[in-house]
Amino acid sequence: MSERVEKVLASFAERYGDATGVTVVRAPGRVNIIGEHTDYNGGFVMPIAIERDIMIACRPNGSMQVDLYSVDFGESNGFSLDNIRFNQSCQWVNYPQGVAHCLLEKGFDLKGFDGVVQGNVPLASGLSSSAACEVASALAFKAMSGFDIGDTDLALLCQRAENTFVGVNCGIMDQYVSVFAQPGCAVFLDCKDLRHEDVPLGTKEATFVVCNTMVKRELSGSEYNTRRQQCEEAAKAMDAALLRDVSPETFEAECGKLPEDVRKRARHVISEDERTLRAVAAFKAGDLAAAGKEMNDSHDSLRDDYEVSCRELDIMVDIARGLPGTYGARMTGAGFGGCTVNLVAADKADAFCAEIAKRYKAETGLNPMVLSTEPCGGAGRVETR
Repeated sequence: MSERVEKVLASFAERYGDATGVTVVRAPGRVNIIGEHTDYNGGFVMPIAIERDIMIACRPNGSMQVDLYSVDFGESNGFSLDNIRFNQSCQWVNYPQGVAHCLLEKGFDLKGFDGVVQGNVPLASGLSSSAACEVASALAFKAMSGFDIGDTDLALLCQRAENTFVGVNCGIMDQYVSVFAQPGCAVFLDCKDLRHEDVPLGTKEATFVVCNTMVKRELSGSEYNTRRQQCEEAAKAMDAALLRDVSPETFEAECGKLPEDVRKRARHVISEDERTLRAVAAFKAGDLAAAGKEMNDSHDSLRDDYEVSCRELDIMVDIARGLPGTYGARMTGAGFGGCTVNLVAADKADAFCAEIAKRYKAETGLNPMVLSTEPCGGAGRVETR
């Protein structure tokens, strides 16, 4: 049992008297290697689960009340399963509330529990702490209430919770990879039909380095939903249900009828799907230079066409591209802040981490969080013995 699990159980015992009969579940955050803002357009994505997660220690309490304590925020909150309402003053509790709301809508019989929540996924960083919290919450309800639900249905339900209860119109990628990820592999997901393939990335030649700009963004208050509306407008104008269904040739022939901003959004999505397919082929072939080029081109498109980058993200990417051993660098996540993901030669990774932190602070005055990560496994119960 890890030291972190021991601390979560100790926190539970401190709050609820003892930790007898406690179940611990976890769900990881993710970093998307390539395929950004394509998921809600029915396109292709290639994320990995990272070695950061949300844990919930939970135990039935024999009531209809869900009582939660957040170690990270140092505060308790809760809700009655008979009266679920959006909490304006405590945002973190809305993720488990939203999951409970959607489970009840589906007819599941839920039971109350006491829970301690602890995470080490940086918040508002583009590493999907929200999806990790939703998936962990769903597993906690499943364990406490004893119902059965398939993995795909669980991921879709968590996405619905974020869409309809939290109010962020996200795609399926974040919740899906948190559920399905396998150690050492990326999840190459077709977001239109939810078929996925595990792409082994267990190369000794390179590693992924995540760099947090320390510029936080709130999706609900950003232009995320506006971008989605623009994509829907573009698809409709080209007689397609989804931008995924528009070929590059069709786009070039018909893009003249789109307003400039809508045309740029569509161009990013359609070209990003092509880049993702090429990147998957490159990773399978072990061609890290080719994979890195697709990552570089992805960032440039997100910056210029989708317009979701920011000064700090661009600085971080520019620094990374100038360092020895960098195959590719791009922003990852929704944008407007958060993190970059970098494909770096393994023997240069330590020097890369030190140098990028130093140069970024010199240019911005901000101390970034820099970490190397390996693709890890998806959500599940944690061994506590």
